[in-house]
Amino acid sequence: MTGEVHHVTHPLVQHKLTLMREAACASSDFRRLLGEIAGLLCYEVTRDLPVEQVPIATPLEPMMAPRIAGRKLVLAPVLRAGLGMLDGMMALVPAARVAHVGLYRDPATLAAVEYYFKAPTDVAERTVLVLDPMLATAHSAVAAVDRFKARGCRDIRFVCLLAAPEGIAHFHDRHPDVPLWTAAIDRGLDDHGYIRPGLGDAGDRMWGTR
Repeated sequence: MTGEVHHVTHPLVQHKLTLMREAACASSDFRRLLGEIAGLLCYEVTRDLPVEQVPIATPLEPMMAPRIAGRKLVLAPVLRAGLGMLDGMMALVPAARVAHVGLYRDPATLAAVEYYFKAPTDVAERTVLVLDPMLATAHSAVAAVDRFKARGCRDIRFVCLLAAPEGIAHFHDRHPDVPLWTAAIDRGLDDHGYIRPGLGDAGDRMWGTR
């Protein structure tokens, strides 16, 4: 899976993303749409999870039926904007564990600065989905994945809403073994490191602080 990029072009994903991009989209609608898209992305990113056949009893007869094998997922939102993707994914995988990665982008250097990290003690034995709506410079994404690899994680997947070509290139330069899923690959970055055409600052738009 070296340098693997999954561009999710499903019509529902693209329609909801267009609604989010509009400057007039209210914060409440922005949060709802982000959660809905996250759920649809979760469906795509978990498509290849292993399953095992287990015995169950239906109301009519016993049978062997598929169930996801192994330990449950870890959902790892990058604070703060990544929290907007969490509920949409938890709706599909309510048994998932949750990790939190606190990072912010230094406005002068655009480097990622860590201020918080908390993950399940057995995170190395689980599939980790790192969640962040925007893959711009990719400094935060790289830093987040660095932390999980340092904890021994081997199956890490990055999920975002928008990605810039520069961010994809930098991310896979540092982590070529980590596949990523995105709803859109936009034109590129401006001089301030913002994705164009983008949708603005996802955190600000989620919480009405734009």
